[in-house]
Amino acid sequence: MAESTVAPVDDGRDGRRRARPRRSAGAESGRKTAALGRRAVELSQFYGGKVETVPKVPVRSLRDFSLWYTPGVAEVSRAIQADPDRSFDLTGRWNTIAIVTDGSRVLGLGDIGPRAALPVMEGKALLFKWLGGVDAVPLPIHAPTPESFLATVEAIAPAFGGINLEDIASPKCFGILEELQRRLPIPVWHDDQLGTAASTIAGLLNALELTHRSMHGIRTVLLGAGAANLVTARLLLALGHDPHRLSVVDQRGVLDAERDDVDELMLRNPWKYRVALQTDGGGRSGDFAHAVEGADVLLAASTPDPNTIRPEHVRSMAKDPIVFALANPVPEIWPEVATAAGAAIVATGRSDFPNQVNNSLIFPAVFRGVLDARARSIPDEIVLAAARELAAHARDRGLSATHLLPTMEEVEVFPHVAAAVGDASVRLGIARRPLSREQFFELARARMDRSERLVRALARARLTPPMPSAKSLRPDPAP
Repeated sequence: MAESTVAPVDDGRDGRRRARPRRSAGAESGRKTAALGRRAVELSQFYGGKVETVPKVPVRSLRDFSLWYTPGVAEVSRAIQADPDRSFDLTGRWNTIAIVTDGSRVLGLGDIGPRAALPVMEGKALLFKWLGGVDAVPLPIHAPTPESFLATVEAIAPAFGGINLEDIASPKCFGILEELQRRLPIPVWHDDQLGTAASTIAGLLNALELTHRSMHGIRTVLLGAGAANLVTARLLLALGHDPHRLSVVDQRGVLDAERDDVDELMLRNPWKYRVALQTDGGGRSGDFAHAVEGADVLLAASTPDPNTIRPEHVRSMAKDPIVFALANPVPEIWPEVATAAGAAIVATGRSDFPNQVNNSLIFPAVFRGVLDARARSIPDEIVLAAARELAAHARDRGLSATHLLPTMEEVEVFPHVAAAVGDASVRLGIARRPLSREQFFELARARMDRSERLVRALARARLTPPMPSAKSLRPDPAP
């Protein structure tokens, strides 16, 4: 999920003639969003959550517990005490991760706290299992300070093969991720940073191909300077984007080296400070409207409000611009409005619009790959390997203005991304289990297929109750 930060919007008036179509399109999308929300509440009440724990060993009688529990389990514990890495072979640690949040920046909803964050973490766990074959435990925690957050995660880490951080406010999320990566001998990933940035990069690589542009020649604006876009900026620079043609815009305008608060940023948000120095505003200063004029690419991970980006902003960009409006649950501009304003490629973070650029396309396969490799960390090289592989496999079905990346239904892609991640882990020397790329692919495919078969078998046996009537999904009558 894209990290959302408030971004400035100018008071330009040259788009008034298009006001009626924009309101009509926005009202339709808004009604759809409201109906989906009502339906989600109904189904959450009906099912009482999205995930549960199911035994994976046979239990034929009570005598089997002498193997699964006492006395037999004592020998398993002694084996792990003698060699702690055997915990990956003798327990479910090899395939289990924790999804940890403090609820301080949830899905564009803001600081709603750990209890209200739990439904989102359950949804994340469902996606991990369905798409990646990964057992994920939702763990919203009450952690009022970064140090208490760090201490809690460090304390629970022995139970897990990896840590997925989620929905933590910026800028503390950067420090938490860096410190946990330093402290823990297992992969630590903050999905709002790394997952969203990787999927953005993957989508952008294909958008550039479709519009006959290159990474080295484009001028790009990043609207929003939260978790997602600061990492996206870092990855763009790693791919060869000219820093002097890259503008990052936050609440106060373009981040440049001469901005009056740059010294304050050095202390309060060193990650923003570094971007300000590296890009120096991309040759621009001032507000968003000025930054976006003539830009080839606009990557927004900003305010979840469809009026954050206006048609006049899109019309001021270069010919055939690329617009990613990634805020959730509501994009910064409705895709139909951006297209009407002249955008050649439009993407959002939602699965109900064409071109979903969302971390759900990345994180299940990344964790499948690092878990199968028993990797110790997830450096940027792995993030970029996943992004490149995802982009490459979108071409299997052909690129178009409405097919920029694979969808979550194109599940055949994900074992390839997992294999690329496992292979990169071996090449980087961080894998405890150095398999070949082909072996990683076969492992990933088998484990991902098993998850799908398990979910379908439970449904056929009616152990998962059928979904009740969806009457409430019917759109409300137009006002």
